Amino acid sequence: MGATMDHRLSEEHEALRKTVEEFARQEVAPVIGEFYERDEFPYEIVRKMGAMGLFGLPFPEEFGGMGGDYFALCLALEELARVDSSVAITLEAGVSLGAMPVYRYGTDEQRREWLPALCAGERLAAFGLTEPGSGSDAGGMRTTARLDGDEWVINGTKAFITNSGTDITSMVTVACVTGRAEDGRPEYSSIIVPAGTPGFTVSKKYSKVGWNASDTRELSFADCRVPAGNLLGERGRGYAQFLRTLDEGRVAIAALSVGLAQGCVDESLRYAGEREAFGHRIGEYQAIQFKIADMEVRAHTARLAYHHAAAKMLRGEPFKKEAAIAKLVASNAAMDNARDATQIFGGYGFMNEYPVGRFYRDAKILEIGEGTSEVQRMLIARQLGL
Repeated sequence: MGATMDHRLSEEHEALRKTVEEFARQEVAPVIGEFYERDEFPYEIVRKMGAMGLFGLPFPEEFGGMGGDYFALCLALEELARVDSSVAITLEAGVSLGAMPVYRYGTDEQRREWLPALCAGERLAAFGLTEPGSGSDAGGMRTTARLDGDEWVINGTKAFITNSGTDITSMVTVACVTGRAEDGRPEYSSIIVPAGTPGFTVSKKYSKVGWNASDTRELSFADCRVPAGNLLGERGRGYAQFLRTLDEGRVAIAALSVGLAQGCVDESLRYAGEREAFGHRIGEYQAIQFKIADMEVRAHTARLAYHHAAAKMLRGEPFKKEAAIAKLVASNAAMDNARDATQIFGGYGFMNEYPVGRFYRDAKILEIGEGTSEVQRMLIARQLGL
């Protein structure tokens, strides 16, 4: 009959999952609430994640990586997000948006220069794509780069860029319009801008609804000059690079969303076994049982969706539609589960000291970042030939 379907994790993947689960429970859970309250970036936690090799998971050992695969990264993101999304998004953006484009499109020289410190988590990188006036509509990009002798001169503004202004940020890959094709359409390219380059300004942190222990900033470029050799990959191939980066990122964000959805189940189960109302533990009431059952169903189905997308990606098959489905289903699951968990906790769910309050604030962005739910539906419809 041929190969059997096996949804079990390999020994290596299960060992990694367990290690990250323990790390999240022991090292992240007890302290992250305080960082969140203070809008503070958790450098010490990031350092420990780096020492564990999490930032190097999908990269070869020759660049300081762990020699694992992208699915390993997804498992780590899921386990971190079961406890906290700020820490998870720092890892997700650092790897799939920061380091991955350098690994995939960079020259050997660029890889040797940037990747070892990124894989070690000693440095972070960011990906500058979104702008104040162009998010879903990447074609509306205004940031430009023109060649002046052997330098690129960059002008423009980027918005909502994760990991772009920490003390350990080493560089940002900036998506720019670098010219026009003969038919007048813009030519897009990616250019590496090291932190601290004159003309590159990182503004102060945004005041955000959620992800409060993650670093998100607006970036501006005013006649910012970098060497021509900082071009990442081929000139004019930027658009194809963004699309590939975002497809992969969607699988990672789906994994993170599943973690948040599962974290809501974890917390609700614990609370339902402790909290009493009307003379009984609330877990004895069918209204609560059904709510938690629905939450588990959402987390489970969303996990299957991202596992499927990751499997296709690792086999080198087209996975654009599956990535969009996983992102859509998982972000919906996170949002719905966060709302239900907050309801189960009642008044306590509205208090920041409880994780579900944090989960509620963190869930909404999952339906927006790395492609809105509307964009996912567009992609799915297009892949169906509509």
